Amino acid sequence: QVQLVESGGGLVQNGDSLRLSCAASGRSFSRYAMGWFRQAPGKQREFVAGISWSGSTTQYVDSVKGRFTISRDNAKNTVSLEMNSLKPEDTAVYYCAAAGTWVSTRVILTAADYDYWGQGTQVTVSS
Repeated sequence: QVQLVESGGGLVQNGDSLRLSCAASGRSFSRYAMGWFRQAPGKQREFVAGISWSGSTTQYVDSVKGRFTISRDNAKNTVSLEMNSLKPEDTAVYYCAAAGTWVSTRVILTAADYDYWGQGTQVTVSS
């Protein structure tokens, strides 16, 4: 069982930066691939970024490549999402998720493959 708690959301202006954090509790955090998803009003939840449990592999949705960076600290049971050059279209509720996998380099892209979810944190980017 893994519990996830996100923090760091807020209201920022176009071009600003934010850092989201996700604190995990429970056993074997280092054996979970982690991901960030987001959901805007009236839209489906979408994959934003993912990182393997070894931390060696990351993937991003095209719309955030070069602006967002996902990282993890297995010693502290945390995963972060550094978001730079934010745009109004980045406005959404951002969710942290964890997926058990035996493969240390695997990044999981599909929401249905994640086992645990946080409650979400709101990010609003004004124009």
